[in-house]
Amino acid sequence: MAEALSPAIFIDRDGTVMRDVDYCGDPKKVEVFEGAAAALGQLKARGYKIILITNQSGIGRGYFDEPAYREVEKEVVRQLGAGLIDATYFCPHSPEQTCACRKPAPGMVLQAAQDHAIHLARSYFIGDKDSDVECGQRAGTKTILLGTDYGKSAKQDAPDAVAGDLPAAVRFILDRAND
Repeated sequence: MAEALSPAIFIDRDGTVMRDVDYCGDPKKVEVFEGAAAALGQLKARGYKIILITNQSGIGRGYFDEPAYREVEKEVVRQLGAGLIDATYFCPHSPEQTCACRKPAPGMVLQAAQDHAIHLARSYFIGDKDSDVECGQRAGTKTILLGTDYGKSAKQDAPDAVAGDLPAAVRFILDRAND
């Protein structure tokens, strides 16, 4: 049965796909990184599912509500282009709330794997924080830490690889796709 499962790229949103603007509840503040759409398109062409995994504690903290989050999500998808993102999973809880979904907990990744028939060991988690790397490791994926924003100060000995940006991470994955 494992042969029928697809590989996926689980990817953090803020600081990885788009500029991190702290608690983004306004679609006008969305700025997808240059090269992100083309890089994700290369992965899609090679058969990877693309799943956004994002902590959105601004909802739990009362900074914005879920409808505002959904508007931001729509703008991210608009800027990336239709057909790239297979699904988005978000945790609305603040760090003080106990849940199984807030990264570094693997709940969102495990749910996505179940929902989309994903082979976790053939998948990657790309993000810019230690919590992204830990989430991917706890879910059983390979991990890539980006050197954007927070990634510059993250523990760089924990991930499977470190890349300067999303296009570099994609090159790393595609170079190893046939290994």
